[in-house]
This record gives sequence, structure tokens and C-alpha cells, in this order.
Amino acid sequence: MGLSSALASAMSGLRANQAALSIVSSNVANSQTPGYVAQTPNQIEVTTGDFGSTAKTTGVSREIDSYVQNQLRTETGGSGYADQMANILKQLQSVYGTPGNSGTLETALNNFTSSLQALSTSAGSSSAQTVAVGAAQALATQLNVTTRGIQSLRSNVEQDLGTSAQAANAAMNQIADINTKIQGLASNDPSAATLMDQRDQAINTLSKYVDVRVTTDGSNQANIYTTTGIQLVGAGLASQFTFASSGALSATSLYNTDPAKSGVGALNIRLPNGSSIDVAGNNVVSSGQIAADLKLRDQTLVQAQNQVDQLAATMSSALSDKTTAGSTVSGPPAGFDIDLAGAQPGNTVNLTYTDATNTQRQITLVNVTDPAALPLQNATNANPMQIGVNFSGGMGAIASALNTALSGAHLTFSAAPSPATATTLRVTDDNTGLARVNSATSTKTISSLTSGSPQLPLFTDGSTALYTGAITASGSQMTGLAGRISVNPSLVTDPSKLSIYSTSPVTPTGDTTRSDYLYSQLTNTVFSYSPQTGLGSANQPFSGSVSNFLQQFLSVQANASTQATALQQGQSVVVSTLQAKFNSTSSVNLDSEMSNLIQLQNAYAANAHVMSVVQSMMNTLIQAQG
Repeated sequence: MGLSSALASAMSGLRANQAALSIVSSNVANSQTPGYVAQTPNQIEVTTGDFGSTAKTTGVSREIDSYVQNQLRTETGGSGYADQMANILKQLQSVYGTPGNSGTLETALNNFTSSLQALSTSAGSSSAQTVAVGAAQALATQLNVTTRGIQSLRSNVEQDLGTSAQAANAAMNQIADINTKIQGLASNDPSAATLMDQRDQAINTLSKYVDVRVTTDGSNQANIYTTTGIQLVGAGLASQFTFASSGALSATSLYNTDPAKSGVGALNIRLPNGSSIDVAGNNVVSSGQIAADLKLRDQTLVQAQNQVDQLAATMSSALSDKTTAGSTVSGPPAGFDIDLAGAQPGNTVNLTYTDATNTQRQITLVNVTDPAALPLQNATNANPMQIGVNFSGGMGAIASALNTALSGAHLTFSAAPSPATATTLRVTDDNTGLARVNSATSTKTISSLTSGSPQLPLFTDGSTALYTGAITASGSQMTGLAGRISVNPSLVTDPSKLSIYSTSPVTPTGDTTRSDYLYSQLTNTVFSYSPQTGLGSANQPFSGSVSNFLQQFLSVQANASTQATALQQGQSVVVSTLQAKFNSTSSVNLDSEMSNLIQLQNAYAANAHVMSVVQSMMNTLIQAQG
């Protein structure tokens, strides 16, 4: 190797050292900068002449584990989902209160049933009547308060949807902007490395709100999709979430795929091509805080409201509804006559029959006076199956509608012949031997405080309206009932009607028939509850007393909160573990950087020494020639 080659090698070494020192300096300076990924110089050997070679720095490499990074983003989305679910469900438990404490549904119901029991024990004393009415008012108020708490949580989640959508939009715009800046830069360009750090941070932020899948193309452009395949960012173009808030939500503010019928804020994603997709209706996101908000607003908290509404509805109906067995028709064909007189919207006829396979089935005929609400929807193999029909439409029209709706059941509906009244419906088998009608009952809501029956319209929907379970095109009367329920104002004015159920003849003093009945209905009678409450199924609905139902759904909600908290803690551990693993390879290690610095110093000294020796040799050579 000649002196010139040696000098060139030493000078290239110094330049390579200078570049490496700059990178070490940058690493050390940014060791505490969030999202900064440690860099190492890319150096190659360049041959010069036959014997010499020089060092050349071609750029930098980012020390990153892509597999761990992708896993971390996935789990970050899961953590965002779990955090929001656990947070809201914990607040829901606060709405319910601590079991056994005052100001809870459980305590209010227990106080009311205890007051009814005391009313019977005291043989209907006026003071006991007043106490019982007060306990009923406290129970209604607690249901109102619980509804406001649930809807407040839904409104908070609705607001968070807007906030999260804005944050996700900001992250997507930043990613697209950085993509544009990176375009044309080599992946090992130092300036590109800094931009990629910023882009990774933006992607990490986005992954908190939605699930992301990231691909990088040959021009170093990050393309981001949800796991369902909706593109969030493509090169320099970003999709945008749009959210139109509905403000404070109520129990009747429900999501509908038809925007004209939806009562909640519309969350859509507008793609760069201008098309818009309903995020909730198309399941665009499956993880992250936005997915949690949608589930809470449209499912979890709606179900919680359904549970307290079902409680309010069952209590109201249990105390006010009177069930009457149909009159037997000996046949053949055999069946029953049911009088529909006095049936109000939502009142029912319940039929039990045995089909050709010897399976017992149930049918509930519901008085639906709003034609826009028909036909009623049933889950597959629902038992009982609900059939809506207008009871005031005349026996001919009623029978025709039922024969059409149940054409395959081998049942026959008709107007009962004289001497039955014109409001009497007859149901029999079709005389083929393929079905047998086992029972038929009608259930009607008693409206009078002194009907002569122990049933009592103790609770009302709002100030005066009776709860009858009416179904209209806008939904069921049960929806939001817990927020509207109150004690019948006529009973508040005259608490004695808790004992007096007849004026002709007058209920004897000390008669406890009504208070005994009310107490038994709330504590002993078994009812079936809608599967929309999350208990039971369409085929096997949950059955139990009012108290059993309350205890069951409170237990289910408490378990859901406990499981959500456990999931949150588990996700936190997973994210922390993955972050530590990612940091172990990608973050700046000051010990390693100090070691690199010592090596660079030694290399610098060696190159400087070569240059010094070359200079000395050249001086000696010049002097020798002189």
C-alpha cells in the first residue's frame, strides 16, 4: 500500500468516525425522547486501487423489531378497549350502589315489600298505608335515578366518541403528512429515520382508538387498515371519521341502521374517494377505545337500561294485570273461548298447545293498535311466539289475521257463536288430530282502584298513564319506563286504597286481601323475562320472582365489571411486557452508546496516528530527495 492509499484510508476512517460520533451524539441526546428509535451507522468498505480500501457511511439503520412492534400495536388497541369498558362498568356499579346500603334498588324494593307485609300485619292501619305509599314512591324514585345514571353514562360515552374520532383523525392526518415528506427519501436517510420515528408515534396513538394493520411499500409509505380491511391511510391520503352528536341521550335514543330512525350520534368514516361508511352498522372497528364506546353506547348500557325497564314493567304489571282463564269448548274441535272486552293496547292472550310432534308450544297474542308496528318480530324458534293483532278490529278480522299468521299450527280461530258476546274469540284445534289446545288465558290491565279485585294500578307511566305494555311503531312502552315510573297519584291522594278494593260491597275493615296479594306478587309469583335483558334466551327465558330478577341482573352486572377490570389489568401487563421487549432493542442503551463512543475514540486515535505516520514518512522522503 502506498502512502497516498494509507492517507486516503485514514481520512475516510476519520470521516466515518465523525458520522458515527454524530449518530451516537443524537442517540444520547434523544435517550429520553418518546418514540425515538436508536440508530446505527451503515458503513461499507470501498476498494481503491489494487491494495487499498476506504470506509464509507451510506446512511443509518433504525434498531427496530417489527414483529414486536405490530404485536404492541394490537395489544394497545386491546388495552384501549379494556380500559374504557372497565372504566364505564365501574361507574355503572356506582349507579347501582353497594348492595345493602341505602339509595339502592335492592334496598328500595325490600323496603316496599316489607311495608306491604307490615300493612297486612297491621290489618290495614292508615299509618301503615301511608308508609307503604311512601316506600312505593321511594322505589319509583330510585328507578328514575338509576335510569338517569345509566343515560348519563351513555351520554358521556357519546361525547367520548366525538373526542376519540377527532384524536384518530389527527393521527391519520399526521401519518399521511409524514408519508408525503418521506416519499423520495431512502429508507436509510437520517432525515427519513427521524420522520419514521414520528410516524410510528402517530400510528401508536391511532392504535389506542382503533385496531390497525400496517404495511409498508417499496417507497417507504405506510398504508394502514383496520382488521376488517377498511383503509385508514394510503400513502399521502387519510380517511376521516365524522361524528354528528345527538347531545344528551335518553332511554329511547337507540341506534338504528336507518339514519332517519337512529336516535344516537352518527359515526361514519369518509374515505379519500369521498364514499362514507357507517362505522357501527358495518363493524368497521373491532378494538380500541372507539369500538368500546360503540359497544357501551349501543349494547352494554342499553341492556342495563332494558334490565331496569323490565323490572319496572314487571312490577307494574304484576300488581295491575288480571289474568282470566278462557271458557272450555268441549268440541270436537276442542279449545277455548276468550273474552277480549276491555283489553288495552299491549294486553295479551296466552295460548298453550301441543303440536304434531307432541311438543308443547306457547303463543302470545298481543293487542297492537298501531298497524305500523306489525308484524311483530320473533327470534328463531321463540317460545312463546308473539303475534300482534288489533283486538278492536272485530272478531272476523282478528280471526282471519290469526289464521293467516298461524296457518301451519293446525289451530283455528273464529268468532265465538251465541250466546258468547261479540268480543269473544274462539280458538280450537283444526279437527285433524295434529294439534291440541291445552290452555288459553287473557291478561288485562285493571284501571280502577276499586275494581272489586285485589289487582291495583299502583304504578303509572308518568303522572297518570297506565302501563299496559303497548307496542307502537316507535317502540315498546317498556323502553325507558324505569325513568318515567311513578306512583298512581290517586293512590297518593288516598292511601286507603291499598286495602280497600271494592266499594260495592265495601271492603270490610281489617281485610288484608289486597295487601296480601301485592306482597305475594312481588315476592313469590314467578314471571318470565325478556332475553333482551341479557338473562336467559328466546327458547329458555329467565324465570323468577321480581326480587330474584333484580338480584340476578345486579349479580350479572357486578360480574361483568369484575371481569372487565381483570381484563384491563391483564392487558396492562401484556402491553407493559411488550413495551419493555420493544424498548430492549429499539430504545437507546446509554451503556452501549458509551461503549461505542470509546471504540470510536480509539478508532479516531488510530486513524490520526496513521495520518501522523504518513506525514512523517512523506517529510523524510522529501528531505531525502532534497
